[in-house]
Amino acid sequence: MKYVWAILVLSVIIIIHELGHFIIAKASGVKVVEFSLGMGPRLIKFTKGGTMYSLKLFLLGGSCQMLGEDEENSEEGSFGSKSVWKRIAIIAAGPIANFVLAFVGAVILIGINGYDPAIVQNVEKDSSAYEAGLQDGDQIVKMNGTNIVFYSDYSMYLMFSEGEELELTVLRDGKKQEVVFTPDFVEEDVYQIGIYMDPAKPLISGVVDGYPAQVAGLKGNDKIISIDGVSCKSSDEVVELVQKAEGKEVTIVVDRDGNEVTVKLTPNIVHRTYYDYGYYLSPDTIKCSPIDTIKYSFCQVGSWIKTVFFSFRLLFSGQAGFNDLSGPVGIVTVIGDTVEESKSYGALTVFLSIVTMGAFISANLGVMNLLPIPALDGGRLIFLFIEAVRRKPVPKEKEGIVHFVGIVLLLMLSVAVLVNDIRKLF
Repeated sequence: MKYVWAILVLSVIIIIHELGHFIIAKASGVKVVEFSLGMGPRLIKFTKGGTMYSLKLFLLGGSCQMLGEDEENSEEGSFGSKSVWKRIAIIAAGPIANFVLAFVGAVILIGINGYDPAIVQNVEKDSSAYEAGLQDGDQIVKMNGTNIVFYSDYSMYLMFSEGEELELTVLRDGKKQEVVFTPDFVEEDVYQIGIYMDPAKPLISGVVDGYPAQVAGLKGNDKIISIDGVSCKSSDEVVELVQKAEGKEVTIVVDRDGNEVTVKLTPNIVHRTYYDYGYYLSPDTIKCSPIDTIKYSFCQVGSWIKTVFFSFRLLFSGQAGFNDLSGPVGIVTVIGDTVEESKSYGALTVFLSIVTMGAFISANLGVMNLLPIPALDGGRLIFLFIEAVRRKPVPKEKEGIVHFVGIVLLLMLSVAVLVNDIRKLF
């Protein structure tokens, strides 16, 4: 069932994209030959207003087929018979529709949850940040000249400024303050059991394959009650107790779905180096007014768009590789797993998880389609803008060759990513 939800989410995103093309095409007087939901053989079809509407066997994706879309056709009602600016509007409408969908998703999320600013929760005494004047409760609004609205903006930027001097602009008591410091370089041996935890409580959010926690049978959503008989009320206490054991076997009691489960494990010793910033951010969200909800929803879509370019930066810098790419299979798997993991928290959490994933993917699809890649909307827009400047179209045969090469390359990449996604499943 979890994969059904995932496929439906992807289908809605793609259909909204095609609906954008459809609405502007109709408004521009272009004849839409067929508007379809799904792929493969037609199951249901009917014609209205000169357009065939069809439902196809595989409910993934859809299409908006316009008269004369890929050929030199000046027939009345054809795509080619319209002005270059109307054609630009029609092609751009698909990605824009995805941004609108992402915005609607952001409104739902922020309207229900609020937004998560980068607020400093605790500054360690004697740290560089403390000596520079950073204080508990400061809201980071700028890092080295980059605007910071959400916690995700902060963490994303930090990945590319590790170890560098930080120039923070913080909001304190309604006034902006400047804080400048360089993080401390730390090299140490630590004990780890291989778990990810909620920053605010001793709740396991994930386990690392091959590490003691996973081998001992600990699972995501387990809440740590005690370690060696000592009660744990925060994730910091868990870390402290694991370190105190100094590599000796520990007994961990967790709450799993209302039942106490006890496991024994021996932490691994790990040598690590890192930069200590000397402060922690609050994981809390802040409720906001309807006007601020709209404001932060726009900011959230902008943040998702920046994430796409951030991902490219990771790829080109070598910080991410081919194995980190995912296609439809990988995306369906992630959405399905997210839905499954959310079930224990209730229907609202499942709904918000679906909205989060859907809105984020929709924003990503909008950006990807606007990139100047042949065969995609962005590639077609490039030719249309050239036509607008030259006041005459690029010959269709030449444009066709470019798009054909683009399609071949995209298909090759898609197949490679598909194989990689399938390999990850086993």
